[in-house]
Amino acid sequence: MSPSTPVSVLTIAGSDSGGGAGIQADLKAFAAHRVHGLSAIAALTAQNTRGVTAVHVPPLDFLQAQIDACFADFDIHAVKLGMLANAEVIGLVADALEKHRPTHVVLDPVMVATSGARLLEDSALDALRTRLLPLATLLTPNTPEAELLLGRRIVSADDAEDAAIALLDLGAGAVLLKGGHMAEGARVIDRYFDGVTREEFSHARLPVDAHGTGCTLASAIAAQLCCGLSLPNACEAAIDYVARGLQGGYTPGRSAVLVLDHFGAARPA
Repeated sequence: MSPSTPVSVLTIAGSDSGGGAGIQADLKAFAAHRVHGLSAIAALTAQNTRGVTAVHVPPLDFLQAQIDACFADFDIHAVKLGMLANAEVIGLVADALEKHRPTHVVLDPVMVATSGARLLEDSALDALRTRLLPLATLLTPNTPEAELLLGRRIVSADDAEDAAIALLDLGAGAVLLKGGHMAEGARVIDRYFDGVTREEFSHARLPVDAHGTGCTLASAIAAQLCCGLSLPNACEAAIDYVARGLQGGYTPGRSAVLVLDHFGAARPA
């Protein structure tokens, strides 16, 4: 690899035909961070800013072929995982990670779309817990996703602290529990814990209905890890990136859903 060749990061996730989340958001975030983005599409969605109307899961052998093609040719420094719709897909992806052993795995446990559409089959939840969490360098759930993983409510700051510890006990190397769904006043507090280091990252809560923030955050973290940042610093930098993207976001469809401005976010004031 020549000095001018960017490092590569692979997203294994779902495609968003509306361009605001999923694979499309991941690749925009990678490009904004000047890393080379690769993709293996694990699901196709018929989706726009109003919601998800259909989901198609490609054949497993085709997903395998995509992953193998990427690892056969590129120097992959990190893998970001997004929408993996069923237990069979999760098992295949886990097998691939165990085979190729990328340095970093950022797992965004996509279960429910912002619109409320369920994106993870019930039978896949246990597979996600037992097969993928132990392979994750970092787990990035929002509060509803953490509640599904743990089978309990998270309604307070103390609950969130306990949940981060419990998620770590499931096998993830570190947890970034996102606070956007929690009612903590005018600030959004994201909580990081890796068993040793505990951090809180706080930003002003914006009065917007945003699309693709979770995908973008996980992808930005993966990109920052590729660039050599530590896990806590990568989380902080990615959270700042998403906050800037929200401030410069736009509404491309006919609904009021905001899509992040990835390239404006890459140029902080």
